[in-house]
Amino acid sequence: MAPVPSIRNRDLTLAGLEAVFLAHRAALLRFLRARGAGDDAEDLLQELWFRVAAAPAGPIAEPVGYLVRAANNLMLDRHRGQMRAMRRDLDWAEAATAADHEMPNAERALVGREALGRAEAVLAALGSRVEAIFRRYRLDEVTIDQVAREFGVSRSTVEKDLQKAYRALLELRSGGDA
Repeated sequence: MAPVPSIRNRDLTLAGLEAVFLAHRAALLRFLRARGAGDDAEDLLQELWFRVAAAPAGPIAEPVGYLVRAANNLMLDRHRGQMRAMRRDLDWAEAATAADHEMPNAERALVGREALGRAEAVLAALGSRVEAIFRRYRLDEVTIDQVAREFGVSRSTVEKDLQKAYRALLELRSGGDA
């Protein structure tokens, strides 16, 4: 993860929103931490920097307010993503638990082994990265951010790969095969 540039290692000809961002970086970081971003505050601030750097130049009436609002929106987006992931995981766990209580132990074990084989085949068909990310997140219980760092991809890429895996497994299950 590349650090957010400081005025010392960039041209002193910074203009507009980038200059305002750098001048108020510490305040923006405090804002994010105060709003509950915790360890994600630096990541959110870096994401904000990338957006500011890529934004088209143009006048902004209240640049500090604009940056604070943008930082808050990034934090809300991340929170919503985490809530969707938690709901998805909870729904998955509830569906799996409900199916387990319907048959005797020996039959459940046999059906489970067969379903596991089909699930492994479905995951393998999605590609090695999707399969490895799914295993790392679901089986090894590693956080999405840690998985992203291990695989050298963005958090969004990990979430999309997990969605592919979940979609394929749900399709397998709804097809009456699991």
